[in-house]
Amino acid sequence: MKNSRQTAFEILNKIQRDASYSNLALDAALNDSQLDTNNKALTSAIVYGVTERLLTLDYQLQKYLTQPIKKLKPQVITSLRIGAYQILYMDKIPQSAAVNESVELVKKNGASYASGLVNAVLRKIAKNGEILPDENSDDYLSVKFSCPKWLTDMWINAYGRENAVGLLSSSIGSAPTSLRVNTLRTTPEVLINKLSDDGIKAVLSESVENALTVESGGALHKTECYNNGLFHVQDIASQLCCKALEAEPGDTVFDICSAPGGKAFTVAEIMRNNGVIKSFDIYASRLNLIDEAAERLGIGIIDTAVNDGSKYNGKLGFADKILCDVPCSGLGVIRKKPEIRYKNASSVDKLPDLQYSILCSSVKYLKVGGKIIYSTCSLNPDENENIIKRFLSEHPEFESVRVLGDIPRYAEDTDYISLMPHIHNCDGFFIAGLKRLS
Repeated sequence: MKNSRQTAFEILNKIQRDASYSNLALDAALNDSQLDTNNKALTSAIVYGVTERLLTLDYQLQKYLTQPIKKLKPQVITSLRIGAYQILYMDKIPQSAAVNESVELVKKNGASYASGLVNAVLRKIAKNGEILPDENSDDYLSVKFSCPKWLTDMWINAYGRENAVGLLSSSIGSAPTSLRVNTLRTTPEVLINKLSDDGIKAVLSESVENALTVESGGALHKTECYNNGLFHVQDIASQLCCKALEAEPGDTVFDICSAPGGKAFTVAEIMRNNGVIKSFDIYASRLNLIDEAAERLGIGIIDTAVNDGSKYNGKLGFADKILCDVPCSGLGVIRKKPEIRYKNASSVDKLPDLQYSILCSSVKYLKVGGKIIYSTCSLNPDENENIIKRFLSEHPEFESVRVLGDIPRYAEDTDYISLMPHIHNCDGFFIAGLKRLS
């Protein structure tokens, strides 16, 4: 049977080879494995840890290599990274075990010739510890927090160095798990007690009503509470986005880019399952996820349909409220999907045109006096406030409306809000409100 490190080795190779998301690759591998709970936890820690600290680890390794690290065979690189991560960042793993297990990995995976190299490099790292550039150097933050320099520079320029360091610090480590209480079927207090019976400790969120923060426990999707539709997993930022919409019972709501449907579910609960929510996505297969989850939650007001959000469809009719949560770079959720941090700047540069076209198409469905929420799970002005500023300059029939006025902004007093992990203890998220005047 494969041990935890071999499993982590195979997952990390798959992520690098296929550009897979770490959470998807990890879940698939662990579901097929025979590892016990403790070994699954070790595998998860290594996979996420190596992925989120990739630039930092390679900087350490390169100090002791005579050739560029990229010229090494993949199995050697992965073994070195696994060993270095355990030595530098996992206090409970003996350094000797980290070295020896990494040597065994290259031996078991067709690279025995490199066992001496792996042993020597990792022993030097164990002796010297983490090495970083000078704090005043241009690449210090990039290496320390394992983020490309274009990203660290963008956050410094957009939000100031203090907030940039806060964002970078919060990108390392696990994110809190939050639940949305299905108020159609239970209350927060009852759900807390029921989850406790399933071995899960949850407490009331301080950020938004009808939300819980999970402090400890097992697999949420295997609980009786989940099967009975008493909650769905949803970050606080997304719940605040739904709150900002201010949907009311009887409203007609369009969710333009809906799948997998979490925001539609929360809005339906806010509306007390009274009204109409039309959930759209460009892919029919993703709409099936919404239909299945809505049935589990007992929500009956969601209608799903295939639709391209970037193109106006006159057959859809009109809405009182619209959620326009557009495809984005995901730069606000890199602690959940750490590989996002390694995107090229050019891939992010292509997004604003698509986002703007979706917003401009979406507002055509809005009734006079209606409200639309534009949102992303990104922290990038070009995807966020610059879109809103451009839109308002070109659409005088709309005005900006203040959202979530009781929540502090990171800097200037604006109608829109940029939620930041180090300030708001949730995903990085942008939320802006617009009202149609005529």
